[in-house]
Parts: sequence; C-alpha cells; structure tokens
Amino acid sequence: MVAAVLILVLSTAMFFFYFQAACERILRREFDRQYFMPIVNANRLEFPSIRKAVMDYTAPLEYSRFRMMLKCDYLALTYLLKNAGNATQCYSKEDRLLMLYFRLTVFLLSMGHLFHVGERRAILRMTAILEYLGNVIGRRVNLAKLGELSASDYLLTLD
Repeated sequence: MVAAVLILVLSTAMFFFYFQAACERILRREFDRQYFMPIVNANRLEFPSIRKAVMDYTAPLEYSRFRMMLKCDYLALTYLLKNAGNATQCYSKEDRLLMLYFRLTVFLLSMGHLFHVGERRAILRMTAILEYLGNVIGRRVNLAKLGELSASDYLLTLD
C-alpha cells in the first residue's frame, strides 16, 4: 500500500515537472520582433504594466486587482487567438498547453497568496504566458495582412 502511494506521488510529481519544463521551453521561443505591442495597444491589455509594476516595486502586491486584470487579459487573448487572422486556424497544441499552464498558475497564485509565498513569481509567469500568446496573435494578424497585401499586389500587376 505504501509503495503504491509512493509510486503515485512520484509519478504525479514527475508529470508536473515535465509539464512545467515543456511550457517553459515553449515560452523561451523567441519571435523576430515584439508582435504583442499592437495587440496590447488595440485591446487595452494590462499585462505589460503589471509586469513592470511587479518588477520595479518591492511594495506589497495588489493581489486581487492584478489577478483580475490578468484573467481579463487572458480571456481577451484566448478569444483573439481563436479568431485572429485566419478563421480556419484555432488553438495549436502549444497554445492549449500554455492555456492550461496559465490556469494552473492562477491556482498556484491563489495558494501562494494564502501562504504569502511565490506571488511575484507566479504573476511574472502569467505575464510571460500572456506575452507569448500576444506574440502568436500579432504574428498571425501580421501574416494575414501580408497575405492580403501580396494578393492585392498580384492582382494589380495582372491589370
């Protein structure tokens, strides 16, 4: 009985370790430029200002306000991700994995807030996930614009 519980605990711990490692690997991917800034400006997203506030100040965090703002940004970005650019594109495997990672991080942030541990790190992780999703959306929109531009240029040359 003890061995079964030990195996279950170790398997669960290994699963979460590899899950986090896979998500961190996705987040380390770099884009050729910051595609997320036009998305942030157009949709009035707050995660860059939250990241700056968390990194710059050592004052206590406004936990409930930051959590609500990040969750609203998450909802906006997931909606845009589903509908940005090409209507046939939906969530990729990486997007779905990061969305699950964001939800797990929100839960860990809630637990960390109860015990006053790891709040800043969880908020910074959430902003990194939102930045990555914003970059994906911005890149899709940029590619869609380039596709329309090249198609219209092609039609102009035919005339």
